[in-house]
Amino acid sequence: MKILGIETSCDETAAAVVSDDHTIHSNMVLSQLEDHKIFGGVVPEVAARAHLDHLDNIIKGAMDEASIDFSELDGVAATCGPGLVGGVMVGMMAGKAIAAAHNLSFIGVNHLEAHALTPRLTDKVQFPYLILLVSGGHTQILVAEDVGVYKRWGTTIDDALGECFDKSAKMMGLGYPGGPNLEKMAKECKDPEKAIERFPLPLPLKGRAGCDFSFSGLKTAVRNHIEKLPEGDLQKEDIADLAHAFQTTVAAIIEDRVKRAIERFLDEYKNAFPQGLKDGQSAQKPAFVVSGGVAANMTIRDCLKSLTARHNMDFMAPPLNLCSDNGAMIAWAGVERLKRNMTDSLDIAARPRWPLDPTAEPKVGGGAKA
Repeated sequence: MKILGIETSCDETAAAVVSDDHTIHSNMVLSQLEDHKIFGGVVPEVAARAHLDHLDNIIKGAMDEASIDFSELDGVAATCGPGLVGGVMVGMMAGKAIAAAHNLSFIGVNHLEAHALTPRLTDKVQFPYLILLVSGGHTQILVAEDVGVYKRWGTTIDDALGECFDKSAKMMGLGYPGGPNLEKMAKECKDPEKAIERFPLPLPLKGRAGCDFSFSGLKTAVRNHIEKLPEGDLQKEDIADLAHAFQTTVAAIIEDRVKRAIERFLDEYKNAFPQGLKDGQSAQKPAFVVSGGVAANMTIRDCLKSLTARHNMDFMAPPLNLCSDNGAMIAWAGVERLKRNMTDSLDIAARPRWPLDPTAEPKVGGGAKA
């Protein structure tokens, strides 16, 4: 089974061909970083226009690299949400047109589910598993019980972590995209202990019950520290120290929230891993997955690797090139759904909001996105 996947939910124009034997035959991604850099963030109208200009060539490139014709496909999968609805519609309509023209099954993919299922493509992780989904628009802790079956245990009640990274980086005078540039600057810190003393930052919700996140207070604290620095241009040493303090604080927040989720998961799903919880020798240990664009941050990865090791869990994260938005994850979600006959009619609509767990209690602020 071979599926063409199309992704246009934000500022990457992407297409890929993936088969059900976990082979990625092609994975073409065109970044729009230069288009949005002048604005310091993604402009929805600019993103949609870029998708219109480039998607045809990206799809052709993916098909050519895979050495496959449309007639050899088993289906077409395209992101139908959540995301910037103008961009979503560009990819969705292209996918529908290809499916209709070649009499192929169409699969409308939830972008968040594609991130959540990526470790099943790369590491063949088995259900159930615990997920931390961290991106520019979402920060959630979920249990994946099956394709299309998710339980949300935590979400942001204000800003997503990726948004907090980007806005904090912007205040520090770092270029777009903020997250990777902030991580790079943090490595320039010469005295990590002194940096944390110089720039103490809050740990929102740390120690509180539950698994929700809050990052708006952290962002405000970063701004307050910057305003207290000497007037004039920001100095590299100051920004390196603040970036290090920021990353260290984020890791501590993530560790606290995820630790609570891990303890709950190992208790509520212990019957799924009876041998693994007893002696660590079962074929399947409990698995923890981190996915989404922020999963590329190595400080966060290292923290989570250590945490999961202490709980005798397998740690899984996609390769760095599959953390950010890409067509391969959409194609794989299409494979998973088509194998279960979970296809969609061509009248499926684009959805700017599309929760993975529609039964979860709504949250205020940014959490409403989930």
